[in-house]
Amino acid sequence: MWKEENNRLKREFQFKDFSQAFAFMTEVAIAAERMQHHPEWTNVWNTVRFSLRTHDAGNTVTDRDRKLAMRIDEIADRYL
Repeated sequence: MWKEENNRLKREFQFKDFSQAFAFMTEVAIAAERMQHHPEWTNVWNTVRFSLRTHDAGNTVTDRDRKLAMRIDEIADRYL
């Protein structure tokens, strides 16, 4: 579940292995580019962590972040 804290939407996903995590990240990158809203994220082996906020809105959580979070969840559902 996404958690809102410190003006950010945060979530962590764990996958079977690095290849699966990287495939997920590739799909998220394409979706984010299409939405013109790019996530702050990290990846270590099978774990991907997101921290979403909108810089143009004063670094707060906006509907753009919520829409991207929903899209990320849709993509993750295919991998988890």
